[in-house]
Amino acid sequence: MWFRLFSFLKFLSKSKNEHGVHSPFVFSYVTQCLYSKQKFDQDKTADVLLKSIGYFNIKTLYINENPDFEELVKAQYPDIRPSENTVDLLFTKHLDAYGLDRLLSSGKLHNDSMVLIDSIHEDPESEQEWKDLIESPNISVSMDLFHCGVLFVRKEQVKEHFTIRI
Repeated sequence: MWFRLFSFLKFLSKSKNEHGVHSPFVFSYVTQCLYSKQKFDQDKTADVLLKSIGYFNIKTLYINENPDFEELVKAQYPDIRPSENTVDLLFTKHLDAYGLDRLLSSGKLHNDSMVLIDSIHEDPESEQEWKDLIESPNISVSMDLFHCGVLFVRKEQVKEHFTIRI
C-alpha cells in the first residue's frame, strides 16, 4: 500500500497534461483519445484500452490472461479479431524487456503496434519491469499513465518518454 502511494506521489510530481507534450503523435493521442469525454469504463486501464482501440482503428489484438477485458472489448467492438499472430494491440499485465524482444523478433508486433501494460506501479518488480521496457532500444514512445503504461514501436519517431495525467 505504501509503495503504491509513494509511486503515485512521484508520478504526480513528474506528470504533465497535453500542454507538456511536444510530439504531434502523442499530443494527438492524448487530446483526441485519452482526454475525450467518452467514457467506456470506470477502470482507467479498461477505459484507455477501449478508447485506444477506436482511436487507432485496431483490427487485431491479443489480451493476455484477462477474460474481463476480453468481454469488455467484445461488447464494445464485436468486429475486432483476437489474434495469436501479428497484432495491432497487445494488452498484458506483465512484460519484461526479454519478452518484448521475443515478441518483436517473432513478428508478433509491427511498426504501428501498441503495447498496453496494466498496473505498472503495483509493486517494485512491476515498476522495474516498466523502467527496463522504456529503456529498450526497440521502443520509441512510452507513456506512463500511472494505472497503465503504453509503448509504441514507431521506428520513424525519436525516442521519447511521457508521464501523462489522465
